[in-house]
Amino acid sequence: MPDSTMPDLSRLKFGVGQPVPRNEDPILLQGRGRYTDDISLPGQLHAAMVRSPYAHGVIRGIDTAAAREVPGVVAVFTGADLEGHGYGSLRCVLPLKNADGTPLRNIERPALALDKVRFVGDPVAFVVAESRDAAKDGAEAVYIDIDVLPAVTLASEAAAPGAPQLYDHIPGNDVLDFHHGDAAKVAEAFGRATHVTTLSIRNNRVVVCAMEPRSAIGEYDAETGRYTLHVGSQGVFGLKNQMANDVLRVPPEKVRILTGNVGGSFGMKASAYPEYLCLLHAARLLGRPVKWTDERTGSFLSDSHGRDHEVEAELALDADGRALAVRLTSWANMGAYLATVAPLMGTGNFVRNIQSNYATPLIEVTTRSIVTNTTPVSAYRGAGRPEGNYFFERLLEQAAKEMGKDPIALRRLNHIRPEAFPFKAPSGSVYDSGDFTAVLEKALEAADWDGFPARKAESRARGRLRGRGIGNFLECTAPPMKEQGEIRFEPDGTVTIVTGTLDYGQGHWTPFAQVLHQSLGVPFESIRLVQGDSDRLIAGGGTGGSKSLMASGAAIVEAAQLVIEKGRVAAAHMLEAAVADIEFERDANGLGRFTIAGTDRSIGIMELAERIRTANNPPPEMPESLDVRHVFGEAPMAYPNGCHVCEVEIDPDTGITEVVRYTSVNDFGVIVNPLLVAGQAHGGIVQGIGQALMEHVAYSEEGQLLSGSYQDYALPRASDVPDFGFLSQPSPCRTNPLGAKGCGEAGCAGSLPAVMNAIVDALSEFGIDHIDMPATPERVWRAIEAARAA
Repeated sequence: MPDSTMPDLSRLKFGVGQPVPRNEDPILLQGRGRYTDDISLPGQLHAAMVRSPYAHGVIRGIDTAAAREVPGVVAVFTGADLEGHGYGSLRCVLPLKNADGTPLRNIERPALALDKVRFVGDPVAFVVAESRDAAKDGAEAVYIDIDVLPAVTLASEAAAPGAPQLYDHIPGNDVLDFHHGDAAKVAEAFGRATHVTTLSIRNNRVVVCAMEPRSAIGEYDAETGRYTLHVGSQGVFGLKNQMANDVLRVPPEKVRILTGNVGGSFGMKASAYPEYLCLLHAARLLGRPVKWTDERTGSFLSDSHGRDHEVEAELALDADGRALAVRLTSWANMGAYLATVAPLMGTGNFVRNIQSNYATPLIEVTTRSIVTNTTPVSAYRGAGRPEGNYFFERLLEQAAKEMGKDPIALRRLNHIRPEAFPFKAPSGSVYDSGDFTAVLEKALEAADWDGFPARKAESRARGRLRGRGIGNFLECTAPPMKEQGEIRFEPDGTVTIVTGTLDYGQGHWTPFAQVLHQSLGVPFESIRLVQGDSDRLIAGGGTGGSKSLMASGAAIVEAAQLVIEKGRVAAAHMLEAAVADIEFERDANGLGRFTIAGTDRSIGIMELAERIRTANNPPPEMPESLDVRHVFGEAPMAYPNGCHVCEVEIDPDTGITEVVRYTSVNDFGVIVNPLLVAGQAHGGIVQGIGQALMEHVAYSEEGQLLSGSYQDYALPRASDVPDFGFLSQPSPCRTNPLGAKGCGEAGCAGSLPAVMNAIVDALSEFGIDHIDMPATPERVWRAIEAARAA
């Protein structure tokens, strides 16, 4: 029988599984957050970037004379001014290979364009001045002489014969011809298939639209030769190494990255940008800090964009409807330069996520990654994971229609069964746990699937079309890399967690504190979190790929165990007992205590930390503190999954589409904080709805960005979404200490197919079986009118 005086740790007020409000919220809501633009350093200067107004052209000259005469301007720098200082370049870091085994054709991007401009917004110079306004005035006075060249913005068109060529060393603009899978076996499966479904799918380009524009301040200490960059990021340890090794080309200890609060990123702020070298270069030459904060127009042009794929998707099925093989043939738009992980989305992440939660035995992915005269593309929430799930769900829904089968039954038939775990997918992934059919059934019940006909009839009575859609999904998270888990007992009675992930809106402080509170029994309210100082880190994988809790949480769990081991030694001395007789337990309030086994003699962990600190002449075997600095080793990726059910209403006379009901059931493994997880799911769902219904980057034939402001680019608002039903059906992960699976990007993975399947279902009475994202009112109206006229 359990001791009735001991707490049920799963129900601790601040333990794992409790919906504890975010510690960050009072600080942020009261305006006490400290973002990069809030920082002002003594003597700081201000910078403004000079960007190309043309998408493609040869630079004949840059006249900076007028800019230097603008009052307040201190200096003007061009690409030529940065040469000769030993700086490196921005480049793709992925070791990807072409189908023939040769490496991808990389691009060494300088901070400022030297010979050509390759997209509207390409930085060619920057101005440093005493004030921000003076810097902007100086930037406007810089004259760039450019011989304009033809531009190309669509990947398939850039790969066509006769298309404008962006680089001499990249024929056909093709940086990577990627292939995965056994083409012969896949072809054989398609050859013997009873039915093949084919869809041409456009994965529309989106602007990231983080609430906080990018901002940075560069400092240089002439005495130590050390650079400091204050910047919003997704992880200071990785950015420090990129800036030191690739960009500045100095030893890593010569670079410090500091990140405070960050107003969103979604992948966009993960890596270095040209502005960062410019600021540090100017700070070194001018001997003063240099600050730059982008404006929204600059963000639209220069922040990395997301998505942008043209895909031919094919699914082969047998007579019963079992999937035999899936094949993707894709064009992936890289933009004008290769971002750090640019080709990942349409290659490895397509491969790993097209499987979803279905037992498809064969996968083939062929993707040509193409450079175009557009803003570079990089990771955006999910980074290929939502797309893979979207492609398969659209194929499966269409296959059911073509074969005259129930789409629910088709999903059940193809689900990987629980007894198949561990399941090795043809992508190479090994799924450790899950019950996909149970998740589906729970979602159907929660969404009142059987009550849909009545709701459809009610909508029809009001002149509206109503449709429903399912978004089954399974995504492969990024594998947790080496992650720091440092625990420090401070003199003021607080406990500090130091780790290398970074909160850019998720709310790490609270769940990490919950993990530590449950693992070590230190008071929840005494726990603090340090993440944004590279000088405090010896490892850190940053935040991205839905892995933060799995990485930092595991590091905290392991570090806590090391604290307990040190504490047993210290408590043995304090309590005058043998180390073997010291047990660690929690009292009725859940607080940690070290006790002599079989006695009531004990000491609390916080008191023990204080007594160690103030001990006089401690024996040699006594720990100097309970502090631990630990690095968690790598762990496999995890596989969050779920099922979203969406209902939409469409006005056939205007094409306006409304999401009117939405339910999701998710398997995120062990959930540390349900409140935060629901918030993450809601945010991802809204971003998916935005891409599905309204977000779209448009370029002119000349490469001008036509959707360069919020007058031309639509984002979803609260009025565009209903209340969300959110339920859990967890199967704990078996490959990390917490049993967590990650949740940050899953909302997008479920919402893209759920919304688009619902729209196609609503339009099916017109014979419409596919429509591309975004399903704007104009597109929907045109599709209806075309069907009526046919």
